[in-house]
Amino acid sequence: MTQHIALDPADLEIARNRLESIAEEVGTALIRTSYSPNIKDRRDCSAGVYRAGGELIAQAEHIPLHLGLMPTLIRNTLAEIGVDSLAPGDVVITNNPYLGGSHLPDTCLITPVHVGGEVIAVVANMAHHVDVGGLAPGSMATHATEIFQEGIRIPPLRLIKRGEIQQDVLDLLLTNVRTADKTRGDLMAQVAANSLGARRIQELVEDWGVARFRAAGEALIDYAERRTRAALRAMPDGCARFADYLEHTGVREEDVPIVATVSKRGDELVVDLTECADQVAGAVNCSYAIAEACAAYAVKALADPTLPSNEGLMRPVSVRTRPGSVVAAQFPAPVSNGNTQTAQRIVDVLFGAFEQFVPDRVPAASSGSMSIVTIGGHDPETQRYFSYVETYGGGQGALPSMDGADAVHTHMTNTRNTPCEVIEREYPLRVKRYAIAHGTGGAGRFNGGSGLVRELEVTAGRVSAVVATARVTRRPWGLHGGEPGSPAQVHVVRNGSSQQLSAMNRLDLQRGETLSIQTAGGGGYGRNDD
Repeated sequence: MTQHIALDPADLEIARNRLESIAEEVGTALIRTSYSPNIKDRRDCSAGVYRAGGELIAQAEHIPLHLGLMPTLIRNTLAEIGVDSLAPGDVVITNNPYLGGSHLPDTCLITPVHVGGEVIAVVANMAHHVDVGGLAPGSMATHATEIFQEGIRIPPLRLIKRGEIQQDVLDLLLTNVRTADKTRGDLMAQVAANSLGARRIQELVEDWGVARFRAAGEALIDYAERRTRAALRAMPDGCARFADYLEHTGVREEDVPIVATVSKRGDELVVDLTECADQVAGAVNCSYAIAEACAAYAVKALADPTLPSNEGLMRPVSVRTRPGSVVAAQFPAPVSNGNTQTAQRIVDVLFGAFEQFVPDRVPAASSGSMSIVTIGGHDPETQRYFSYVETYGGGQGALPSMDGADAVHTHMTNTRNTPCEVIEREYPLRVKRYAIAHGTGGAGRFNGGSGLVRELEVTAGRVSAVVATARVTRRPWGLHGGEPGSPAQVHVVRNGSSQQLSAMNRLDLQRGETLSIQTAGGGGYGRNDD
């Protein structure tokens, strides 16, 4: 007979903090031991602790997109590979977006924690690798028309088996990427970080015992559900629909409708995205798990930002998508820019719908894109392949009671910038300009935040570049009379002549040529004369 263990409020808070601290330590270890600037400087990674069945218990405060989709990916991965088949010392790797991942560079490592021969938990982290093969250096080709062009797709495999690296698996992966040294180093950092987390959980179980550990996980999930239901119950009931548009498929300029209907009754919420456009030929499609992540983010942002981030958060929330749509892409749709572009637009339409019945909580539209730039090729000085990857901040939409922030990452992204010194040390690039694009936020009683400007000059050889932003033709909307933010702009400078580009482009550059991106400003809130 299973012993029932009840946790009082003090025990529950201790359990929450101890488990969250393990997740944070996993993330910190990954950041400090990784090789690529994309992880060690930009912190493009996330970590969490899960029950044996894949239910999220605790996560670090990293990237909302990763954190929201990882539970789906991990549940599906464990179901496919079989939890009971995992042995002590195993580490599973996958990056499959159709299992619930985001895009191929976001590679997830899952480490089971065994006690007494039984899996009692798993530790997982996800990191964006600077190259996984495909059409373009950085593996973020906007113009891909099928998943095979985006890089190597990894089904759930054991990268490590009973403590031994599976060299054939690792060799297969490294043979298919341009930056094998960085990729190997980052993968081993992921392995080591998970191993640290597993040790910390085993130490916790030595203190608590298995029964208490399991009881703590269940209690924390139930607590998050109660908190979420209470927060939803405190919001007005309502049902609203809102539509917005992506302006580029990755292949061509074209309006792609993103539509949300949000229905809130009592302590439950339904998010319906079934009216969104069919999946497109270009790389802005995204997995249904990204749609779920966006809904989780919106609930936390608008209902109560202090809600615990675990399995219980989404129990009162239903997310409906239509398989084969741009927000629930099916094989073989390309997906590399679904998280950088489409996820941000999903948040915009969710906020636009919520605004119709909770107007005092919703900000104006932010810059609307993670604005990713990748530049890669063969460095003639080092005789090695390189891949520069960075997402750029933009203007935050003005809030009902304050101005939006300038040049920040908003909504589903939470990365840092790459310092100019690191860019110039690591790559054949020179940062000619890096500044706030003052005055690009929309005017209003409260002004939208300004975007930023980054200009990069190639200093050696020839390179391939991909730039993907948004809100070039459709400006970030203001609210209650606030003005829209200024649009994004992309330019290439060759032989002293500047040419403006569309929102998403792939281009070749050579020494002395410059790529410039100005991200959009946020929308304003309220009229100046209010």
